[in-house]
Amino acid sequence: MIWDLSPIAVTLRLGGYTLPVHWYGLFFASTFVYGTLIFRYLYRREHRPPDQVYDLVLTVITGTVVGARLGHVLLYAPGYYLSQPWKILAVWEGGLASHGALVGIIVAVWLYAKFAVNQPFLWLCDRIGMTVPLSGCLIRIGNFFNSEILGTPTDLPWGVVFARIDGVPRHPVQLYEALCYLLIFALQFRFYLRHGNAPPPGELFGRFFVTVFGTRFLLEFFKEGQASFEAGWTITMGQWLSIPAVVAGILLVYSARRRMA
Repeated sequence: MIWDLSPIAVTLRLGGYTLPVHWYGLFFASTFVYGTLIFRYLYRREHRPPDQVYDLVLTVITGTVVGARLGHVLLYAPGYYLSQPWKILAVWEGGLASHGALVGIIVAVWLYAKFAVNQPFLWLCDRIGMTVPLSGCLIRIGNFFNSEILGTPTDLPWGVVFARIDGVPRHPVQLYEALCYLLIFALQFRFYLRHGNAPPPGELFGRFFVTVFGTRFLLEFFKEGQASFEAGWTITMGQWLSIPAVVAGILLVYSARRRMA
């Protein structure tokens, strides 16, 4: 399969200015639209005011963007951004790190929960951990449309040639990851329903860490390196960052089940 789609979905013209809208941006933005709809459904299902969702979504958006950007800046290209700090704000040039986004979301939700009415931190984290894998699915599809986060070369029949990059058939690892995250979302939602809307506090969040970052660790073996400093490393920066996330998930699940014993 040859993939040569332009990363620009549409170009808007506003007066004398043009604004290219990228596929990745559309998929990224859609995660917050669907997130709002799902959380309104969850709040109604659990007899909570659905209008509370809007403040939560704004909090998550802020934590996601700030955390993802700072994660990329500090973990993948600190020298570049410290030498020209004004570039940190240029998010339209690309550069978002999923591990940073997670930290940003957790910090933002923790602050939100301190002032929110009847929305405990762990309760929020469980439901975020249930829905975020679908966000990951959509974002990885956006990466595929953008011909980025490339897979390693392969001679398998489903290899994809990203014509905008080179003529090498590669693992469509973005789609592997998207499918895995979609399955994790389905399993998380099923677990939530099986427990009558009230799973053991912390278990959904722990399962999110274990499954998402365990998947991330394994699929990194099918990806090209994301940063030049990783050359010669046995495992990538993404894998190193995934290990403590998986360990944290195991501890969360253990703690949740112990409390329910």
